[in-house]
Amino acid sequence: MATRSRIGMVNDDGTVTSIYCHWDGYPSNNGNILNDHYKNPEKVKSLIKLGNISSLKPGVEPEAGSVHTYDQPQKNITVAYGRDRHETGSSIVARVDPDIDSFMKGDIEEWGYLFKDGKWLVVDGHVAPKDRKFETVYEALLHG
Repeated sequence: MATRSRIGMVNDDGTVTSIYCHWDGYPSNNGNILNDHYKNPEKVKSLIKLGNISSLKPGVEPEAGSVHTYDQPQKNITVAYGRDRHETGSSIVARVDPDIDSFMKGDIEEWGYLFKDGKWLVVDGHVAPKDRKFETVYEALLHG
């Protein structure tokens, strides 16, 4: 069973660009991967640029010249709907919210992650939108 999540970053203009991730969205998986492997804003932008993803892994780009598909993924490389499953249209595009509050209270799936000021924040999508609050991924893992 999938644990879906939404992974986003705050843009310079205050908008939030985010992508959907189908598998393993809970903090002990996606939260850990984001915290440990996506600390650099350029790497986060590369991830978001992929569009919606099937599964998050530590790496974004497959090794040049080697096979990386949905059915034959390279170890530790993110699997994207467009690049790796060859899907097109709305199933692959990133979403842009006008601000952080809209992202948090919108459809974040089961978990929402936000890269802001060099830190990963998480919000629990199981909570009613009016009661949602961000915490650092580190904090979420402590009381996980």
